[in-house]
Amino acid sequence: MERIRFGETDLEVSRVVLGTWVTGGWAWGGADEREAVGAILRALELGINFIDTAPVYGFGKSEELVGRALKEWGGSNGVVIATKCGLEWDDAQRVIRRNATPERIRFEVDQSLRRLGVDRIDLYQIHWPDPETPFADSMAALVDLREAGKIRWIGLSNFSPPQIDECRRHGPVHGLQPPFNIFERDAEKEILPYCAENRIGTLVYGGLCRGLLTGKFTGTETFPKGDLRQMDPKFKPDRFRQYVKAVDAMKKLAAAHGRTMAQFALRWALQQPGVTTVIAGARTAAQAEENAGISGWALSPDDLEKVDQILATYIKNPVGPEFMAPGRR
Repeated sequence: MERIRFGETDLEVSRVVLGTWVTGGWAWGGADEREAVGAILRALELGINFIDTAPVYGFGKSEELVGRALKEWGGSNGVVIATKCGLEWDDAQRVIRRNATPERIRFEVDQSLRRLGVDRIDLYQIHWPDPETPFADSMAALVDLREAGKIRWIGLSNFSPPQIDECRRHGPVHGLQPPFNIFERDAEKEILPYCAENRIGTLVYGGLCRGLLTGKFTGTETFPKGDLRQMDPKFKPDRFRQYVKAVDAMKKLAAAHGRTMAQFALRWALQQPGVTTVIAGARTAAQAEENAGISGWALSPDDLEKVDQILATYIKNPVGPEFMAPGRR
């Protein structure tokens, strides 16, 4: 398993990060708890030592399952745990809002430590920028938590370079988590170059674009109530077919390497400038094994050029992941 130093931290992490949004079940049509724990354990066995989670993933469930897996593993020694703060939800778990006030952050970190069963969180990230709370206040809370020994390093998720700059005026920023995949590439314009220049480690998420880049869709599928893809404009009929045609063309490039389409897509992301690590979710042990298979090989410059040609040929009206942004208070 390829390892890399994460930005300017002392963390030596696998370049594949186990993402656990799907572990919590929320927005993905549910999840089997035993299978989810098995996926985490298999990822650890394969050398994936970096796990990313968040309280909102299943409203605490994802963190609890990560904690259960760590207990079965024998503890968190050698495992790098990243989680997040700054989102709250109503009692019905239907309305999610940004809240990165110091009070909320202090409350959340203790809840996450309890659910994860650890004494300290390696990378603690504000999940979304909260325009109602001064960044200075949020950063002051994170700096205090670091000084108290509850977190080791400070990260941000879904922040723009100007927003990161403002945060850095009030404390260190060690990691950034932006959306990035073959179909959603806005981060390559400013965010990834900014992070490379400032030696900020990155965990890019959405590498399979909600499953589009797995190659398993025909363009005619529908999704059940509560599934995130019901709201994603990429899965509306006209666009859906465009994206499926592009994936079908890329499958030939993946097959030339003896890899699955998912492995090809994640490897593509891993090789882009400014990308430190790539987050890949897994519902099952088999999916964790497939994710681990993106390590130890590389796409050629010709492969990368052909990907761009395929996008230009098939994707006529691209859209990004903006629909995922939670509401403001």
